[in-house]
Amino acid sequence: MKILAIDPGASGGLAWSDDGGTHAIPMPETDGDLVDFLRAIKIAQVETAWVEEVGGFIGRPQPGSAMFKFGFGAGVIRGALMAFGYRVELVRPQKWQKHFSLGAKKDCQTNTEWKNKLKAEAQRKFPDLSVTLKTADALLILDYALHQ
Repeated sequence: MKILAIDPGASGGLAWSDDGGTHAIPMPETDGDLVDFLRAIKIAQVETAWVEEVGGFIGRPQPGSAMFKFGFGAGVIRGALMAFGYRVELVRPQKWQKHFSLGAKKDCQTNTEWKNKLKAEAQRKFPDLSVTLKTADALLILDYALHQ
């Protein structure tokens, strides 16, 4: 099954499954780079994109300008996916994270501890890939999508 999974945000990433296997990259640096990537992968016949649904809060207090930038980036992703004709599935973080039975972020003492727990799970699921903190969530979203 050819699926793209996206963890939006500057520290997020993209993971996809196609005839060549499973792949992951950090979020492209610019909106233009992101659009070029989404165009290229659509040509490779990936038709469905699972995107982590973002809200107005990212776990800790942020200035309004940071939240605007985050929301804007997520909008660019969804707009480009729709323009290229992807079928877009939104999934809340709580839903895809529950799939792995790792507990909850609130059970960890720090955000770093939680992120490393997710990274370790992605490394376990995808031992042949070089998993980073930027690609771990996208890979786990991909794994979740493949089991739906």
